Amino acid sequence: MTTRVQVQDGAPDFTATAVVGKGFKDISLSDYKGKWVVLFFYPLDFTFVCPTEITAFNDKLGEFRQLNAEVLGCSVDSQFSHLAWKEVPRNKGGLGDLDFPLIADLDKSISKDYEVLLSAGMTLRGVFIIDPEGVIRFKLVHDLGIGRNPDEILRVLAAIQQVDKTGEVCPANWTPGKKTMKPDPSGSQEYFSGL
Repeated sequence: MTTRVQVQDGAPDFTATAVVGKGFKDISLSDYKGKWVVLFFYPLDFTFVCPTEITAFNDKLGEFRQLNAEVLGCSVDSQFSHLAWKEVPRNKGGLGDLDFPLIADLDKSISKDYEVLLSAGMTLRGVFIIDPEGVIRFKLVHDLGIGRNPDEILRVLAAIQQVDKTGEVCPANWTPGKKTMKPDPSGSQEYFSGL
């Protein structure tokens, strides 16, 4: 029987070697208990769309950290491959310096646990927002040729935190500072009357 990894489930814990800075470090998801985690999977090192996403997440890292979130990247490549890719400059298709860990999932166990592993041996593009208690609050998995937008992941993270803080819900296209909605038939009319 297959267990599905769903939103509102506990995120599967893992321990793996990651490239942190210019070295290797064993990290666990449980190391981040008490913080929000944005865990994203990408297909392979030394490819084409992947470096644009990884560097885009790095460029937004300060904004994620303002929301008490850490970013973790993961692929089925080795830590040695990750390190070699980081040594290639951005203008040559490399990553350059990164300020978040790149996890090596060489045995593919993390990718299997998060249900993003393809039979070809690489992963789909998956992103999971995990709350400080270790619960998956958001997941998005899609095909290989489409890069993700870290601004949208930031928006969703802010929306989840807004709902947790106020108990109100976020309507379509909500961004921080916009009106939220009371989740009941009469209270929601306050939002709708302003349209």
